[in-house]
Amino acid sequence: MRKSVIAVIALSMLPFAATATAQPAAGVGSVVGVEALSTQATLPGSARAERLLYRSTTVGDAPVTTSAAVYFPAGQAPAGGWPVIAWAHGTVGLGDNCAYSVAGPAAVERDWAYLRTWLDQGYAIVAADYAGLGGPGEHPYLNGVVEAHNVVDAVKAATAQYPSLSNKWAVVGQSQGGGAAVSTARHATSFGGPSLDYRGAVATGTPAYIEDAIQFAGPGMLPVAVSAHLSAYVLYILSGLRTTYPDLNIDSFLTESGRTWLARAQSGCIGELGEELAAEKPSIGSFFARPLSDIPNVHGLLTSYMGLPASGYDRPLFLGQGLKDTDVLTPETLRWAAELAANGEPVTLHTYPTDHDKTVNASLADSVPFVRALFA
Repeated sequence: MRKSVIAVIALSMLPFAATATAQPAAGVGSVVGVEALSTQATLPGSARAERLLYRSTTVGDAPVTTSAAVYFPAGQAPAGGWPVIAWAHGTVGLGDNCAYSVAGPAAVERDWAYLRTWLDQGYAIVAADYAGLGGPGEHPYLNGVVEAHNVVDAVKAATAQYPSLSNKWAVVGQSQGGGAAVSTARHATSFGGPSLDYRGAVATGTPAYIEDAIQFAGPGMLPVAVSAHLSAYVLYILSGLRTTYPDLNIDSFLTESGRTWLARAQSGCIGELGEELAAEKPSIGSFFARPLSDIPNVHGLLTSYMGLPASGYDRPLFLGQGLKDTDVLTPETLRWAAELAANGEPVTLHTYPTDHDKTVNASLADSVPFVRALFA
């Protein structure tokens, strides 16, 4: 996520056909096809880059075809193959044309510098699109279990497709991707099975306990115009909630204006939607006809949908957090890290005197040796 206290390019390139989901399920992590990557989605300095289509799952473990960008370092692969970094990207939007493997990262300069560092360290990179981005269906924004499946299945597919890749892998992620990396870390061993050798995770700018704030969303919430990106993320969360729990009838909680904005959020990328919100300046409260607290056990439901696990990690987890980060609730992220430590989880926390964007690359001084040790 970008410019939000809760946690941002289109191409004239059609994503793969929605009819892919009509094919018989061949098993998660199986390869559907390989395509050329657009220039916008190609990491500068990669010796080879391709768009991989593969089978995964979405809400309710329903089968889906999704995609990933795969980047290779220069030179000959070492014995056993290139170790793999799975990149869990931050928010790009909800439209298919916003997908990472179609349009590339929303924060181009920041993310290319970050990923190029990993590439130069001798890691191949597998950058998964999350279900519903660049392919059939809606994207269940911030649904951690779905994102974990998508990341793990991308690594399965890539290691099956490319003999030069090792089955040893780690996951790194920022913002929305920080949450996805954490969820992946929690489930990687069980989701990956014996074919993969998961080593650990790095998450920066990780949004924690968003459910504590969103449960109070309603007509009285922030009745004045706020950051356009904050409004965008509320709309994305409403979309993800609607996709994850269709029986809630989320539209019934919204005003006509709220439904109109939600429809606009479904197709616009984060930059485009942010510009529209900045120009028209709707308040978040104006989206709602009634509060989400009308939903029975709303906090438990939100926690199930977007909450970060506080236990059950079987490999080392690195958390990097900027102390000037106002895009996520930094005190809540630090509270969650403290809870992990209190639970005896294998967590390492590093803080930096930086904001959301600058923490990503500032953390490399610590995360590069951390990941190197995972593969040693």
